[in-house]
Amino acid sequence: MGFGEIAPDRRVRVQGEPVASYPRIAPEVERGAVRRITVVGEEILRRRCREVVEFGTPGLARLIDDMFATNQVAEGAGLAANQIDVDLRVFVWDMTDDWGVRHVGHIVNPVLDEVPADERELVEETEGCLSVPGPYRMVPRLGRAVVRGRDKEGKPLVVEGRGYFARCLQHETDHVNGRLYLDRLARRERKTALREMEEAKEEAFARRAANAAKWGK
Repeated sequence: MGFGEIAPDRRVRVQGEPVASYPRIAPEVERGAVRRITVVGEEILRRRCREVVEFGTPGLARLIDDMFATNQVAEGAGLAANQIDVDLRVFVWDMTDDWGVRHVGHIVNPVLDEVPADERELVEETEGCLSVPGPYRMVPRLGRAVVRGRDKEGKPLVVEGRGYFARCLQHETDHVNGRLYLDRLARRERKTALREMEEAKEEAFARRAANAAKWGK
């Protein structure tokens, strides 16, 4: 979809496709259980995640449900599997972009399209991370991103994002490749962000626990 100042079609996008209607709370959230979110410093966040080789399994479906539930109570835009201590190339998203369009979905074994140098348009916006609770920093990202992979049943999937949604797709693909947004900061800025996290993380954890209780999770 080509986005201008106003999106021509404000329908919710599920797995990249517009749908006629969609519940306020994703069905996966209702089914899923909340898991502990890993925090910067844990080894699993620093290695490339393993490819998923079995599709259509109850275990993969349950993982995705749990990721949605965890993302919901943590008030996140997206969540990768290694953020709940699972070494697999999977991430989910449920967020609203710059044009007021909600995007919901999951992708398995994601790969970002390469963008030719003459088409690379970097946009600097603030970015945070559920695994770095508290601080936000300005991070340059491409204004448009295309990610390719499969859905949980193994069907090929291509999702395009612009603006904030493009940022989300790039951020989560970084996660399954073992990178954090902190890695895109200068050393001094990274140290400051980590110091802020130490001061803010307990409040963030308490808010997540309160949300989980509210949702009966």
